Amino acid sequence: MVLLTQYNGSILGPIAKVLGWIFNGIFELTANFGILNIGLTIILFTVIIKLIMLPLTIKQMKFSKMSSIMNPELTALQKKYKGKTDQDSMLKMQEEQKAIYEKYGTSPTGGCLQLILQMPILFALYRVMQNIPAYVGTVKSIFINMLSGESGLMAQNNFVTIMTDNFGTLHGDYSTVDKTIDAMNYFSAAQWQQLEELFPSCAAVISENVDKLFGMYNFFGINLSVNPELMSISVLIPVLTALTQWISMKTVSGKNTANMEDNPAMKSMQTMNTIMPIMTGFIALSLPSALGLYWIATAVCQTVQQLLLNVYFNKIDIDEFVQKNVEKANNKRKKKGLPPNTISAKANTNTKKIQQNFVNSLEETRKKNLDKVEEIKKSTEYYNQNSGDKKNSLAAKANMVAKYNEKNNKK
Repeated sequence: MVLLTQYNGSILGPIAKVLGWIFNGIFELTANFGILNIGLTIILFTVIIKLIMLPLTIKQMKFSKMSSIMNPELTALQKKYKGKTDQDSMLKMQEEQKAIYEKYGTSPTGGCLQLILQMPILFALYRVMQNIPAYVGTVKSIFINMLSGESGLMAQNNFVTIMTDNFGTLHGDYSTVDKTIDAMNYFSAAQWQQLEELFPSCAAVISENVDKLFGMYNFFGINLSVNPELMSISVLIPVLTALTQWISMKTVSGKNTANMEDNPAMKSMQTMNTIMPIMTGFIALSLPSALGLYWIATAVCQTVQQLLLNVYFNKIDIDEFVQKNVEKANNKRKKKGLPPNTISAKANTNTKKIQQNFVNSLEETRKKNLDKVEEIKKSTEYYNQNSGDKKNSLAAKANMVAKYNEKNNKK
């Protein structure tokens, strides 16, 4: 298929071929049980891919867990240097920040590798979902039945001209079988009907094969091969896409809301976690429902994975978790011929110093407040001494004024 060959020269081509092979294998497996359904294949395919990528997911979660442990210290460090923009302060802040990361055996870019490794896979997955006939032989054969042979569409007079004049080239041209399949893969029910009217001699063949296609792409009354429509049941696809993604993001970020007030980055992430699902829902309206179903299945799998991994990580002893991470980092340094990190002691000192400064600041404020209370108490006793009058009476107030004048005259 043309959309596949466009990526043969890049890393996405081989990855898409492997993923397409898995997708086709699942479809053929379910076909052996009499189930030829793209929707079911998408769901099973998503589950298998998420299991394959589970090691990367666990590594990403370990970094997130470590980040949540470090955040209080990093936040205290940011407060310590808040408003200090001179070069000396910035260098000191970077040094102390580096020490904290090394103390926990990680780095600011510790979670980037997993994301980088996942990106080509995610793009290749998108390619498979967007152009299923390129990877599923059974689906492609249905298109070929309509196009090839002496009585096929491509054998009809002026086929390319008629197709271009009536359907345009938005999804590709009609010069070859593969390019035509790419274009026709996005046809709506109305466009298939129009195709029958344009080529009446092929109407029976078109109708028979389109019924097979719709049977494969039908998922609870939704045609997965076309874009969702607002006034039909297919609108559930973009709605569920937005909802499941919001739940997934909420599950991932739910445990980090404690530091929201002290961490501007967390506030920004919370905003994105609200906006992104809505944007994805609108995007799902303009793409085939098959892709929206894939997003829904992915979000559900991510939510279940996250909940299960949360249970696992919540049972881990924090000190043991940190110690293992430091040992792992030192083992990597050893393989590279580098000595173990000796800066962890400095990190402890820096962290304790930051925390102690904060405690000292609180204690100093408390003492100042106590001194003020004591001063007010002594002043009140001085002004009220030798006064037998009732408190707050006119005589008592006059006596207080006299005492005040007496005290200031002495000064």
